[in-house]
Amino acid sequence: MTASTEELRKLLAPVRYVLWDLDGPICRLFAGHPAKEVARELVKLIQRLGLGGLLKEKERFDPDPQAVLLGVNERHPDSDLITLLENWLTEQELTAVPTAMPTPYTDPLVRTWSALGAGFAITTNNSALAAASYIESRRLEACFPYIYGRTKDLDLMKPHPHCLSQALKSLGADPSHALMLGDTGTDYQAAQKLNVPFLGYARDQRKLDLLVAAGVKPSHIVSSMEDVLTTLKGMH
Repeated sequence: MTASTEELRKLLAPVRYVLWDLDGPICRLFAGHPAKEVARELVKLIQRLGLGGLLKEKERFDPDPQAVLLGVNERHPDSDLITLLENWLTEQELTAVPTAMPTPYTDPLVRTWSALGAGFAITTNNSALAAASYIESRRLEACFPYIYGRTKDLDLMKPHPHCLSQALKSLGADPSHALMLGDTGTDYQAAQKLNVPFLGYARDQRKLDLLVAAGVKPSHIVSSMEDVLTTLKGMH
């Protein structure tokens, strides 16, 4: 069960600013350059550097390259190694951009909402370079003046609210008039820390279950961006 039109209207009515996660609500970044293969290559790179011992068993087989990176960072923070691995992951994300799959209805939603006067920022755990490259490929750069992504300090990745906080400042946004649009528990946790209302996007049952497990109300989750677009158009 996901959000009804009435619940969406209530959530969207005060919104003047939207903080968008990239991978999920805007696109499937690794659609043509699978994340699990990138994660495997990252593990191999760490092993080639003679540092396989830094990896826990779970990280060796994790399909999420960010989880592998964060695992190493826990035991080796602020190191040249982390800089090297983060740069490598940024290159992989940039490689993924040309084959990324746009999330259905997001492009028209972005254009419509922006035309109605909403201010946007991207707040992602991916590289800001990859986010900017993707937005440019869709000719949406005029809609996204602010893009905040992963920094060299991996401790500032969501669920830390750092990128959201930067976006709110740049937009001059009151959190109560903002909305975080994300697809993970870490997006929700970051928004919670700043009292920013949250709308979850779950493209399948697994994503829905994970959001609900993180504490997101099912009434604040949509399974298609079409629901948001239709509701928004109905309000204007």
